[in-house]
Amino acid sequence: MKLHYLEIVCLDVDAVCAAYELTHKVQFNAPDEMLGGARTGKLQDGSIVGVRGPLRDTEVPVVRPYWLVEDIESAVNAVQTQGAEIAVPPMEIPAKGTFAIYIQGGSEQGFWQL
Repeated sequence: MKLHYLEIVCLDVDAVCAAYELTHKVQFNAPDEMLGGARTGKLQDGSIVGVRGPLRDTEVPVVRPYWLVEDIESAVNAVQTQGAEIAVPPMEIPAKGTFAIYIQGGSEQGFWQL
């Protein structure tokens, strides 16, 4: 199990990025519109952390891990058979891969296929 992308949705992007920069020495890029305006930084293990504000009025702050998978359709089907709600079915982001979001046990998580 490998974390590919850790998405942090928060109300003060600059403050969260500054805290990570100071405590973990992560360097954040300018907002990436392909990732909802997230400012991203690479971690030592190659995974990515992205910090962004809510994309709609109803979106609340959340920390959402996206687990790297080889076959996103199979992964989505597997969690769905275990009762997960598929919040966002597999969706391609050009040049970044395909992601999906599911809710299981009240927790939002995602899959990412490169």
